[in-house]
Amino acid sequence: MVCQDAPVPARRPGPTLGQVLRAGLPAYARTHRLPAHHWKVFNALQACHTPLLGGHQYQCAHCQRAHFAPHGCGNRHCPGCQGINSRRWLAAQAEVLLPIPYFHLVFTLPHQLNRLIQQNQPALYNLLFASAAQTLRSFGRNHLHAQLGVTAVLHTWSQTLRDPYHIHGIVSGGGLSREGRGWVASHGRYLFSVQALSTVFRAKFCAGLRRLYAGGQLQFHGQLQPWGRKRHFQALLREATRQRWVVYSKRPFAGPQQVLAYLSRYTHRVGISNRRLLALDTTEQTIAFDYKDYADGARHKTMRLPLAEFIRRLRLHVLPPRFVKIRPYGLLANRGRQVRLQQARALLPAPSPVGQPGPEFTRLLPSPPPLPICPHCGCAALVLVRVVPPLRLVAPPIPDTS
Repeated sequence: MVCQDAPVPARRPGPTLGQVLRAGLPAYARTHRLPAHHWKVFNALQACHTPLLGGHQYQCAHCQRAHFAPHGCGNRHCPGCQGINSRRWLAAQAEVLLPIPYFHLVFTLPHQLNRLIQQNQPALYNLLFASAAQTLRSFGRNHLHAQLGVTAVLHTWSQTLRDPYHIHGIVSGGGLSREGRGWVASHGRYLFSVQALSTVFRAKFCAGLRRLYAGGQLQFHGQLQPWGRKRHFQALLREATRQRWVVYSKRPFAGPQQVLAYLSRYTHRVGISNRRLLALDTTEQTIAFDYKDYADGARHKTMRLPLAEFIRRLRLHVLPPRFVKIRPYGLLANRGRQVRLQQARALLPAPSPVGQPGPEFTRLLPSPPPLPICPHCGCAALVLVRVVPPLRLVAPPIPDTS
């Protein structure tokens, strides 16, 4: 039996996202119509780690007190349930690491397209993925005459829950030659010219956007109805292409393990975490949260929003049903990946001990679950009494439209 010196953990003072939604969603639903998918997500977040979802009932063998641990919702938008998913993904991706440099690139769309994207999320998210991947593959083919490996992750939010739509891409510093008989390494300090990448990325995305428009695959509702007419749509494209599009490239990572340790913080991140929520005022219907102001040296600041505006911003980042936000391309594409990786490993030198997993990488991998600690006496003496089933099924509420 192991007891801790500080048995009772300090309670986090801020609210949870579920508490914020329970406070603000009833009023919001009276004036806004939410699709069924949004209700499904928000109801899962509201019920997360509450008795509604059931849990594990324990009794401490040391102090004899009872302890109930409620279940999580497991929803991919939930800030409290994504940590373990991130670690599982990291463990799986560790098997495809190669002893080569990796580069981090970010492909960002101009904000003039934001409202169009909001009404056409599946189509334009897919186009964003395809445009970034095709750009990288074409540069690998034309400049290195090789097939690169790319892991792309969609992000739709900023620190203040705005909507800068962008793709994070982790790209191998080289690739298999076209015949698969050799490894072609990239330059050690840079991958490709970001100006050239930006130009090609813009051209590919705009060409794809025109094809979607010509095929009648874009929706234009409400204030966007004028964009449904050809001349207004063309004016939107001219406005969006008037400025240079941004492709940002960071310095190469020191080692492949650092790549995944870094990317694992992005793959399962959601719009806002519970630790950033500071204060919920149910009387004034406001929520205060912490954010980094990158325009001011990444200083931490506090933003206070009405709950209705907070929920509106949160809705911008609910992914479409069954949408895949992490996608491999090229060398890492699912079909035939193991064969290509075996070819690459046979052509590359064996990793040196310096490239073995470091403490940061190892810390992020899944580990055996710790012994359950009693929150009352601090002893690892909790005994599972029973598994409590969910109290009821959580169905989307029907807002009052009368």
